[in-house]
Amino acid sequence: MMSTDNSTDKSIQMNMISAQEIKRRGMAAVDELLDQGPVRIVKNNRPRYVVMSETDYDSMMNDLAEARLAASEADLKAGRIRRGSAAALMAELRKGA
Repeated sequence: MMSTDNSTDKSIQMNMISAQEIKRRGMAAVDELLDQGPVRIVKNNRPRYVVMSETDYDSMMNDLAEARLAASEADLKAGRIRRGSAAALMAELRKGA
């Protein structure tokens, strides 16, 4: 079973392959699809795993790190960050409980 699915997001098309097909053909079946982008592996008629190239994974992790940094900078700019130690925070939380 190899197909293209875009059920969750119309802008992202993902190739699909069944676990049974991988068992039958080996990783070569996944390698063929990876050239077209990430691959969703279906087991028992349910999406279970996503396989992606190392380059795509690195890119995703870099994007995530940049998004986290941007969110932290926005929190800092908006004054939603306080400085202090973990011990002081825990003591403050215990007082409020």
